[in-house]
Amino acid sequence: MNAKTPELVVVTGIGGFVGRHVAVTLLRQGYDVRGTVRTLARAQEIERAIRGAGGTEAGRLTFAVADLLGDEGWADALSGAVYLMHTASPFPASLPGEEAELIEPARSGTLRVLKAARVAAVRRVVLTSSIAAAIYGDGSAPFTEENWSDPESPFATPYYRSKTLAERSAWAYARESGLELVVINPSMILGPLLGGEVGTSVGVVRNLLRGKYPAMPKFSVPVVDVRDVADAHLRAMTVADAAGERFLIGGAALSLADISAVLRRHFPAYAGKLPKIILPNWMAAIAARFDPGLRLVVRELGRDSRISNDKARRILGWTPRTEEEAIRASAESLIAAGLV
Repeated sequence: MNAKTPELVVVTGIGGFVGRHVAVTLLRQGYDVRGTVRTLARAQEIERAIRGAGGTEAGRLTFAVADLLGDEGWADALSGAVYLMHTASPFPASLPGEEAELIEPARSGTLRVLKAARVAAVRRVVLTSSIAAAIYGDGSAPFTEENWSDPESPFATPYYRSKTLAERSAWAYARESGLELVVINPSMILGPLLGGEVGTSVGVVRNLLRGKYPAMPKFSVPVVDVRDVADAHLRAMTVADAAGERFLIGGAALSLADISAVLRRHFPAYAGKLPKIILPNWMAAIAARFDPGLRLVVRELGRDSRISNDKARRILGWTPRTEEEAIRASAESLIAAGLV
């Protein structure tokens, strides 16, 4: 990369957990970053959080207004961009009242952004999908990039459907248009916050530390550190052999009991608030009627959701932190921000 003319990378969803960390990673590598936001009202707060991570002085950070639900602003946002990181997509803490609230913005929004990227002659697009688009189909654990979720599966929540349909649509458009696409499919993302906004996944750690869970369902999910997700995005953008590939980005599958054990070990002051009782599946099913968060996972209690990250290690040269580091970093940043 020419130091005199840094390459511009557009990051959609820069206000989100992944988007902020992707921006930090890019800026530290000397790229210029233009983040898309629905309104400039939050731009200053987002910039403070990103710059507060340190080491980002080499790159320029600017913002553009563009919304996944409309065409306006995307041409300007992508003008001059060499790469696009499309991290923006809704991720709810509970099931939405209408599936269309999730599925349409994810699918039509992704296509809108990809079409604008093609018009702007962007060199490569990296799309943030999810393991939710891979592990709810006919396959069995450990799941790989060859596996696809079935939108009609009994496990398919609106979020899982939105991720699967958006990614399928992206690949179809890339094939017909010749757009160079790479897809990152992260698992449950933990790690340090940038700013005071707590997303769904780190919210689980916060709820554990706050004593919000009197008991734990038998639910396991692969865990990954957000810094490693951002690193995977950078590698997906720059590694030649990544073009046209999807990558499952995650580590070992951990249960809430496993996460609680890590927290108990490293944060003994909170041990009294951490749950000790594991909820039988039949009881969790009853409790889910009254708990929107539990309703998201009740259909997959006891299910094996292990994934293989061999492809990311082999092609991207990706080497993640331990799951324990990701959990610790979540808790440390929550405590430091006074959020527990």
